[in-house]
Amino acid sequence: MSPAKAQVLEIPGPDGVRQVRISSPDRVLWPDDGITKLELAQYVASVADPFLAANGDRPVALQRFPTGIDGEEFFSKNPPRGVPDYTRTTMCTYPSGRQHPQLVIDEIASAVWMVQMNTITFHPWPMRSDDNDNPDELRIDLDPQPGRAFADVVEAAYGLKDVMESLSLTPWVKTSGNRGVHVYARIKRTHEILDVRHGVIGIARELERQLPDLVTTAWWKEERGEKIFVDFNQACRDRTIAAAYSARPLPGAPVSMPVPWSALREVKVSDFTVRTAPGHLESEGDAWASMGESVGDVATAIALWDKDVEERGLGEMPFPPDYPKMPGEPRRVQPSKKRNDLPDPADR
Repeated sequence: MSPAKAQVLEIPGPDGVRQVRISSPDRVLWPDDGITKLELAQYVASVADPFLAANGDRPVALQRFPTGIDGEEFFSKNPPRGVPDYTRTTMCTYPSGRQHPQLVIDEIASAVWMVQMNTITFHPWPMRSDDNDNPDELRIDLDPQPGRAFADVVEAAYGLKDVMESLSLTPWVKTSGNRGVHVYARIKRTHEILDVRHGVIGIARELERQLPDLVTTAWWKEERGEKIFVDFNQACRDRTIAAAYSARPLPGAPVSMPVPWSALREVKVSDFTVRTAPGHLESEGDAWASMGESVGDVATAIALWDKDVEERGLGEMPFPPDYPKMPGEPRRVQPSKKRNDLPDPADR
């Protein structure tokens, strides 16, 4: 059977209608569900306004699957060939100090073109395109370890909500599209990302003190047990979380879906998919519609970090393995393999 002819989608935009060509429109991306590349492109176009409100004007990395979710995948940070003239880039600096441009989504036609390039999941930075040093979003990923149910993550999220509200931060929640929950807060662009990471660590440690049997800040998996990991390293430069309204490469084509806090205990991850999310949006609206109206000061979270350092003697946490060695960082050695006769850098 010969492949289906390319289809052209007409996508409204700020400068009129864009024509976006979708090649291999019948390519099945989710084999068990029969969801095709064309259907994903149509889905992205259908959630244009909330998608852009959450993810627009940010550097974005693309998680691409040329043959569907069961095939090869790769992350694309450099812009692919053939970027449309209506899609811009911004120069980003990485932990190594190197720089290169990344794509920015200003209109939904750009995101639809990224689907044409086999993107399934979008990964936006927590910074705006004009400044990739100072985040305007604080993001926390609640990652359940094996043995924990989604209901447990929800309870951890409500505990996190209380901690953040005590710091005058306004938390917004979404399903991860997998087993976890993501909690965001808009913040003033006053602090560099390493400072924001320290604020996240301060929040994570406070949550761990309040819910010691439920959550952990342990970086090494062997120390987490069955607790929910508060992933503070998602606040590192070049670390991203699946975008709001983005599909995930998992059976059922789930979507990372913003929800009201009042509904979080009732939802299931399977409620929100490429096929069901548009209808949910139409009936319930965008749960994050007023997110930009509540901008907090990350200094309140950083104060928690400072207190832990000064009064509890708690210091730096491990960085991701691809990072250069950072000041004050403990040795990157699994606790079970750590030699106690070698002091940590902070003790030398």
